[in-house]
Amino acid sequence: MFDLTGYKALVVGVANDQSIAYGCAKAFRDQGADLAITYLNDKAEPFVRPLAESLGAEIIAPLDVRDEAQQEALFAQITERWGKLDTLLHSIAFSRKEDLHGRVIDCSADGFGLAMDISVHSFLRLIRRAEPLMPHGGTCMSVSFMGAQKVVENYGVMGPVKAALEAATRYAAAELGKKGISVHALSPGPLKTRAASGIAEFDALLNDAAERAPMHQLATIDDVGAYAAFLASREAFNVTGGIHFIDGGYSIVG
Repeated sequence: MFDLTGYKALVVGVANDQSIAYGCAKAFRDQGADLAITYLNDKAEPFVRPLAESLGAEIIAPLDVRDEAQQEALFAQITERWGKLDTLLHSIAFSRKEDLHGRVIDCSADGFGLAMDISVHSFLRLIRRAEPLMPHGGTCMSVSFMGAQKVVENYGVMGPVKAALEAATRYAAAELGKKGISVHALSPGPLKTRAASGIAEFDALLNDAAERAPMHQLATIDDVGAYAAFLASREAFNVTGGIHFIDGGYSIVG
């Protein structure tokens, strides 16, 4: 497999060992990358820190993407310790329950703005901070879902939000390509993660996806991690701006 030895990777979004971000962090580490892993707050730290330590993360730091001071402190630490960054993985999304479970047209302006800020604009903010640390190129990735492109029952306001994330990915890729920085959106099919548990009747969606997918099985966080590690590698240098489906083919029939 490709080699990430000496690469420096920042992973944002690990919540537990079922997180897509954890699968990606593990794959980066397995291929030789050094890791910086963030946790949301004091409540999340006891769940995230042991995982980060088990992966030998050199930097473990708090990051609420709404907190400018925490962003500054994180990137100052990366700059001081590494002086560069090769890979950024952003795997966070948020919507208030009342907005997620209601009709899209009933979503409050405040709720819509909050979902967009945390799920989309925070990716752009992190890319902007990562850019100076990627003078010789790099890779930035976020995580989307097929509800961005097709209506998925009970996915609600996150559909438009993820659509915006995918559009932002394309524009960022176009803007940063001349610097050798690629930008991607990973789009796994339904996965049983903590974030997905907030979607109504998600177990039914999981079962339907496994039944209808051409491969007749769901993707795993390890599948997503392997793909992310490839995109982070030199071998994927000329790939950018894509929405990468990692779903056993469910997106072609779903």
